[in-house]
Amino acid sequence: MASLNVGNLGEYLREQRRNAQLSLRQLADAAGVSNPYLSQIERGLRKPSAEVLQQVAKALRISAETLYVRAGILDEREREELETRAVILADPSINERQKNVLLQIYDSFRKENGFEPGPESGAEAGPVTGGESGPGAGADGRPGADGPRTAGGSDAGTASKPSKPSH
Repeated sequence: MASLNVGNLGEYLREQRRNAQLSLRQLADAAGVSNPYLSQIERGLRKPSAEVLQQVAKALRISAETLYVRAGILDEREREELETRAVILADPSINERQKNVLLQIYDSFRKENGFEPGPESGAEAGPVTGGESGPGAGADGRPGADGPRTAGGSDAGTASKPSKPSH
């Protein structure tokens, strides 16, 4: 049986599995797929679905987007956009409102540069907007995590203040 063109996905998976010091059977169990099926993926004989890749990525504790790119499901630019969004959303030093504003600015810059927002932009921005429960609700759950910045506006608004006094 000839190998499918899944762009070195199988080799990459095997390498990640070995780095994690997992046997084929252990990874198959952790990912919830059969041992023979995972073996066929590693040998390039089967092209897994996005759902299976997500389960395998979770079991290996690696980025599912990286596996999607290697499997030809996702293009490299889309992966970079998703990772950028994930980093913004995971940052505990900024609150939910600030994350939402930052994602909106990111989308506007991408659009200005000729890139349309990816399919995940609405899905990921939605929960951020919905997460706003009012002033003083920090993204990390700490009281007062917003501090005076919430009352005074976003960081983008405070960043422009030093440029005004230049007479």
